[in-house]
Amino acid sequence: MATAFALAPIQQQEAESPPAALRMGEIQPSLFPSSTPKVIAIPTLTPLRAAPPEERVTARRAATKSPRRTASNSQQQLDLQEQDESEAKPDNALYCDARVALAAQRTFAAVADSAAVVVGSALFLGLAAWAGVDLAIRGNVFYLPAAMTVVVALLYRGIWCLINRDTPGMRFAGLKLVDFDGRTPRRDRRIIRQFAGVLSLLSAGVGLIWAVVDEENLTWHDHISQTFPTAD
Repeated sequence: MATAFALAPIQQQEAESPPAALRMGEIQPSLFPSSTPKVIAIPTLTPLRAAPPEERVTARRAATKSPRRTASNSQQQLDLQEQDESEAKPDNALYCDARVALAAQRTFAAVADSAAVVVGSALFLGLAAWAGVDLAIRGNVFYLPAAMTVVVALLYRGIWCLINRDTPGMRFAGLKLVDFDGRTPRRDRRIIRQFAGVLSLLSAGVGLIWAVVDEENLTWHDHISQTFPTAD
């Protein structure tokens, strides 16, 4: 009984006295004064939540997309895109270094081709007269030769257009036909040139005289067909 009374004050003293850790806290300050606990997530213990497939795809696209940069007004921009030739170049200008043939050279070539047409017409009319064909039409002997000369000229020009070659008169004068890019023209360009040449003649020769006042000495049929003769 006496032992029980002796232990009672000791138990009461232990209940009233704080633990040793609390007493140590009162004497020594804490190394981490912040009340918020510092918790570091360890992947092996606390694995992160995997994002849904939609969020992962969106994040991957955002990472691969390069950020847009806004160019300042003070910095010059370089235009690396090729411009369309039809927009960058006018249709009535030469794009090559080839020089247009002189008027004397073009006249010489035209005379040579005309001589070939006249010789061909004369041979045909001579054969017709030798065969006894009446060349007079309504009493006029000039209608049929004139019509025959026109037909021979069209055939002469048309044959060289179809085979896409220069006429013998141009080759004899040392000329060749090129387009505004300096290349051999296509067959359709040659055909357009022949019809445009007729227009230059029917306009009282204004289409031919236009080469005198033109900046690049080009005639109407040169501009229309976008071709011109140059020295070979």
